[in-house]
Amino acid sequence: MNAVNYQRKLEETLRELQGRPTLLLHACCAPCSSYVLEYLTAYFDILLYYYNPNIAPVEEYERRLNEARRLVREMGLEERVRVIEGAYEPERFEAIAAGLEDAREGGPRCERCFRLRLGEAARAARERGADYFTTTLTVGRQKNAAVLNAIGQELERACGVRYLCSDFKKRGGFDRSVELCAQYGLYRQDYCGCVYSKRAAQRRHMQEKGEEA
Repeated sequence: MNAVNYQRKLEETLRELQGRPTLLLHACCAPCSSYVLEYLTAYFDILLYYYNPNIAPVEEYERRLNEARRLVREMGLEERVRVIEGAYEPERFEAIAAGLEDAREGGPRCERCFRLRLGEAARAARERGADYFTTTLTVGRQKNAAVLNAIGQELERACGVRYLCSDFKKRGGFDRSVELCAQYGLYRQDYCGCVYSKRAAQRRHMQEKGEEA
């Protein structure tokens, strides 16, 4: 079976848009949001929805939220983009991660985390009358677009709000996000945000240092 080209699906949807619909865009951080906002503000009015109960500690959570707000201001997008903070509920992430603390990055723990965050995005999109919802997560090179889009399409059927399929890393999207990070001096980390991804990053660094030694 051929893999679905989600970037092509996105482009097909954009060509068919009528007027300027509202998109609720789940944002994981400012670096991932940068290219996606640059790309999609040509087509949508955007509710940038920051819901990330996986990020810890709270100081890290708040720093990433503030960077997302600063990015919107400095890109001059305040007329087209409104930042909305969801509830910070680390206990919900801890509950879905229970028993999967040692799972590999990108495995079942991450899939549960995606489902939690996208589920809240879908709920918020319905409550706020958005025409579409999606997430910036697919811009990440380590994020499985097929898994994310499958969850989004399932939630579309459940909540009745259209899910915007994407693979934002394609067509140079990831590289452009790196350029925008440098341009705006964005705070950027090498882990997703949860304590487990941070530990994995620390182990990688230790291994790299050992290999260099």
